[in-house]
Amino acid sequence: MGKLQDIGKGNGSAGLKAFACLLIVGSFLALSLVVAKLADAAGAPRLSFLMVALLVTGLLLMGLAIWQRNLVPLNLRVLEYALVTGAFLALPNALGFLAVRHVGAGFLSMSYAFPILLTWLMAVVLGMEAARGLRLLGVLLGLAGGVILASGKVMDLNGATGWVILVLAMPLALAAGNIFRTLRWPTGASPIYLAALMMFGAVLSLLPFVLYFEPGQLPQLILDLTIVKLLLLEILVFSVLYFFYFVLQKLAGPVYLSQIGIVAAVVGALIAILMLGEAAPSNLALAGSLVLAGTVIFQLSAPKGMSEKCSP
Repeated sequence: MGKLQDIGKGNGSAGLKAFACLLIVGSFLALSLVVAKLADAAGAPRLSFLMVALLVTGLLLMGLAIWQRNLVPLNLRVLEYALVTGAFLALPNALGFLAVRHVGAGFLSMSYAFPILLTWLMAVVLGMEAARGLRLLGVLLGLAGGVILASGKVMDLNGATGWVILVLAMPLALAAGNIFRTLRWPTGASPIYLAALMMFGAVLSLLPFVLYFEPGQLPQLILDLTIVKLLLLEILVFSVLYFFYFVLQKLAGPVYLSQIGIVAAVVGALIAILMLGEAAPSNLALAGSLVLAGTVIFQLSAPKGMSEKCSP
């Protein structure tokens, strides 16, 4: 694997491209959660809705990869990549689609603020980045904010404690996916091709759960016009999201990529409160301040010239 100069410090076009991708991916990640809540409110079978949206998105991205002739041979390495990254995608997305009814889109979006901290810890353990005291301080501040936010949500949601705990497990899967995609990126594979394969891997991971928990409910996705419109909207959101997701992964590496959660947390919370009428979680200001402070310290502590392993 090659090395890329730290985009977080990046000057010039590479830094601007990475930052633009970061804003796009984070915003569309938050938007996908909002659409999931609207689909749930409309009565859509949640796992079926997610699976079909991922399948059609994968087909669209694969069609674009074929048109651009960005294919590589489908060997065991590529198949492994598709299946494992698909599982890492399917698990947190399915959990999010199931949990949004119980915890709300705002809290769900806030949970995406923490993969950056866990991704960095994993990168340090794996020797992809050196351990630094200030970065550890940023990690601890961010995690403190997460604990405060979670405790406040538990008090706000009677009977939803289990869902809150499950949602807080999502960042671990997301962080593991960030690291795996970088370490196992197949040589010569384009971002759009791998994004399509990840969609297909996620569909295969979801299929057994759809067949078990939602048997015979797929027709509901096309019988209700509101659900059809939301499904088309989710497909559009996923297509933009995961196209730029892999572009950002290749351009800037896993630690920088994981910052999309900060953008998603802010955008998602604002949409949930201002447009969906959700109540702000208890201690939101304190928790958000700690997360913001931790993230700023985390970023400012990146040394000049730092490099991180990324895709070829």
